[in-house]
Amino acid sequence: MTDSALARAVKADPVGPGEPLFDLRDVGYTYSSRQVALAGVNLTIRPGERVALLGANGSGKSTLLKLLDGVVGPTQGSIRALGLDVAAVAAGEDGFRFHREVGLVFQDPDIQLFSATVLDDVAFGPLQLGLSKEEVRERCDDALREMGIAHLADRAPFELSGGEKKRAAIASVLSLRPQVILLDEPTASLDPRTKWVLVDLIQRMAAAGRTLIVATHELDVVPLIADRVVVLSEEGRIVADGRPAAVLADRDLLVRVNLIHEHLHEHGAVAHSHSHVVSEGHHGGPPPDAGEAPAESAASRDAPIRVPPRSGGPTCARP
Repeated sequence: MTDSALARAVKADPVGPGEPLFDLRDVGYTYSSRQVALAGVNLTIRPGERVALLGANGSGKSTLLKLLDGVVGPTQGSIRALGLDVAAVAAGEDGFRFHREVGLVFQDPDIQLFSATVLDDVAFGPLQLGLSKEEVRERCDDALREMGIAHLADRAPFELSGGEKKRAAIASVLSLRPQVILLDEPTASLDPRTKWVLVDLIQRMAAAGRTLIVATHELDVVPLIADRVVVLSEEGRIVADGRPAAVLADRDLLVRVNLIHEHLHEHGAVAHSHSHVVSEGHHGGPPPDAGEAPAESAASRDAPIRVPPRSGGPTCARP
């Protein structure tokens, strides 16, 4: 897709000057009046930000995205989004207008793919807007081409691989051309090549002025997709909010929120500890094909994430 086509695919009217897109005040959410998913969340997100929601499994990232999308309303506190009360949106007021501007890509693409063909799924949202057939087709063509799945338009979703389903789900949101795109673990369970294709897409959507909020626990992609990181603890509270470099360098924080863990090893009479990213194997390191990311990503890629050792601690050396 050309740059002009991408810009057209994500065009949206901005909110008023100085007005935040999202304003959360003391927000909490409890499932079935028992299980606390989020507690005391205060968060402001402004137009054009690229925000990574970072936290271990069960920290409330997915719940927070559902709140931002108006799928559910908070059980405590208040959320204003695009000038609307999210509790009212979740109850059915102004939901149609709201969901034209905010699109959520679920972690499980099977939730979003329910039609006979991929094209039907991608066309579903634009058809609900009452657009002409020509406009619907243009939007579908742009979204499918951008995700590299135009050749899958007539395939049934159940015939697709996991990575193809993920891209089809994202295309079904892109076809609406929303102002805000929420992505729940977009690179989870993908092969390395598809993972970096999606990272590149996220970068280009951001470059086109899109507001992106991405939930993830994969530390290696964070510097590439975000200029701000919000960290959730396993108790569903925000414990850090800052630039990716500063957050990722805070080793104690990452250990505390269960994003990395420490292993104890013995080499002869010397015992030492070092950290590992939770989502990777024992030896950590960047993803297998990180060096093969698309060219557009290379210029913006920081040095590989390295968690600094504790000062004064023993080194990893054989006696």
